[in-house]
Amino acid sequence: MSELNETIEKEQVATAGDYDKLVTLEALEHIRRRPGMYIGKLGDGNHSDDGIYVLIKETIDNSIDEFRMSEGKVIEVSVSPVSASDASLGERVRVRDYGRGIPLGKMVEAVSILNTGGKYDTKAFKKSVGLNGVGTKAVNALSLEFVVQVWREDKTRRIAFKQGHLVEDSGIIDYTGNEKRGTMIEFVPDNSKGLFENYHFRNDFIETMMRNYAYLNTGLTLVYNGKKYISKNGLFDLLTENMTVEPLYPIIHIAGEDIEIALTHTNQSGEEYYSFVNGQHTIQGGTHQAAFREAIGRTIKEFFNKNQELSDIRNGVVGAIAINVSEPVFESQTKVKLGSKDMSPEGGLSVNKFVNDFIKQQLDNYLHKTPASAEVMLQKIQDSEKERKAIAGVTKLARERAKKNLLNNPKLRDCQVHFNDAKPTKSSKDAEDDLRQDSSIFITEGLSASGSITLSRDVRTQAVFSLRGKPLNSYGLSKSVVYENEEFNCLQSALNIEDGLDELRYNKVIIATDADVDGMHIRLLMLTFFLQFFPDLVKKGHVYILQTPLFRVKNKKETRYCYSDEERIKAIEELKPNPEITRFKGLGEISPDEFKSFIGKGIRLDQVTLRKEDAVKDLLSFYMGKNTTERQNFIINNLVVEEDVE
Repeated sequence: MSELNETIEKEQVATAGDYDKLVTLEALEHIRRRPGMYIGKLGDGNHSDDGIYVLIKETIDNSIDEFRMSEGKVIEVSVSPVSASDASLGERVRVRDYGRGIPLGKMVEAVSILNTGGKYDTKAFKKSVGLNGVGTKAVNALSLEFVVQVWREDKTRRIAFKQGHLVEDSGIIDYTGNEKRGTMIEFVPDNSKGLFENYHFRNDFIETMMRNYAYLNTGLTLVYNGKKYISKNGLFDLLTENMTVEPLYPIIHIAGEDIEIALTHTNQSGEEYYSFVNGQHTIQGGTHQAAFREAIGRTIKEFFNKNQELSDIRNGVVGAIAINVSEPVFESQTKVKLGSKDMSPEGGLSVNKFVNDFIKQQLDNYLHKTPASAEVMLQKIQDSEKERKAIAGVTKLARERAKKNLLNNPKLRDCQVHFNDAKPTKSSKDAEDDLRQDSSIFITEGLSASGSITLSRDVRTQAVFSLRGKPLNSYGLSKSVVYENEEFNCLQSALNIEDGLDELRYNKVIIATDADVDGMHIRLLMLTFFLQFFPDLVKKGHVYILQTPLFRVKNKKETRYCYSDEERIKAIEELKPNPEITRFKGLGEISPDEFKSFIGKGIRLDQVTLRKEDAVKDLLSFYMGKNTTERQNFIINNLVVEEDVE
């Protein structure tokens, strides 16, 4: 007993001593130190899910909430350089709404003290977009400058922060000017080391954000840098403007209380979905999207009363769903995947039942009233069934091979963390650093390139898939090629996308080839494969092209890696008089030690995107189809002769 007491005393002393090592951080300082917990990854603006776009979204979300409360029908957004002469100073974002305005006496608390906000009263903000108590605080903490001005009740107040610290407060003063009531927020993202270094905003990503807000909020006018975004038909407009192939029948568009859907079939393979919760674009789906898929398959099967496979019914579906949920629970701060099982925290009606009941009634009614669309739909399902049965034998053998590949894929050097892994628990040591978003797979050409990447990669989050050489040109081929071609079958197995993207194993699929003619050809062949058989992989923003340096310029003191001729010329000028210049002709020429820096934190990726005007069928036909006179002339007119420059 005395030994036990002595042990306890020792532990108590040790524990007491450890208190000296504990650090208590101010709320906003914690956000600055651990930004990933609040906005996901940081990034530099080259990808649509980079943190700087989350800052814009969190700011706009509060204005959207005002609109959804029937307050303020216009939201103005602008992005402009802080300095016209010095781009390194970053860009200023301004968001102005015409809602009720933040209560003047609570402005500082509302934007700088965590867990302070007006959205905890579910009666007032039953189905809000912004996250209670966090959104604008995170923007404030991660900004060099953060300014808020409010106009309401013939009074105004302006407050300003620098890196989360209050530096200006006008106090509440009378206002007799022309400004309408509402809230104005301005911020400049912090480009300090460890935050948004060398960032820049891409207009196309912000414009997509504006369009999505418009689709989900009919009657709202968004103005971005002077351009208006308005939607009269909600999700119908979304599908119309985003589909890169023609629908087989008119888009079915149905809206009810707290739910809106739109869907059609196309001749493309696979399924394509857009889903939203309380106006938030859930790019990774969640419980509502799963219920949507299930309800579509079940309702259509019951309508035709035939023994149809659900995969045949959903093949070629392009659909969108938006629902409103009381106090939704998302799987991360970035709110890209819904985790809520019920329509409200009190329980009762589940998300699954709510969606299924609505679609069962409304879609069934529509199909009875619109026999022409139903007939086209049935024909598409039957065509999918014929295709599936035609390759059934091949598919069976391929799946058996795939099972073996899961254990030992000869072309795959796998990583430890995958995109479809279970979410780390709060008690897990990995909960703060959820690495699933970082999971990547490099598709490389040849053994030398894959060898360099394999030796220099982060084994936790970066996998490597080696191509034997140029893959098969799959343009115009049936889906049997996915199973008959060993390379494609192994890739499909590695990505785990045979039955859709729900269990996609890697968030980023990165095509890593040499920057020469052969490398460009391989890129086109891989993109042809994805666009024909797994277009949603591209449309959901999972496919990237790896940028690798073309030149190394160095002197005795410094080494520069250059990704373009412009960067090379600049480096030669700054490292003169006689720098050593090396041209990298292939990835295999770059040593693993060098390669490590190119696929680490400073990795340069070009995201592959598709727009409405990118008619996939026409594009593939031109680049990958028969060698027509038109294509021959295009090649001749765009030939570039490379000269060696010393």
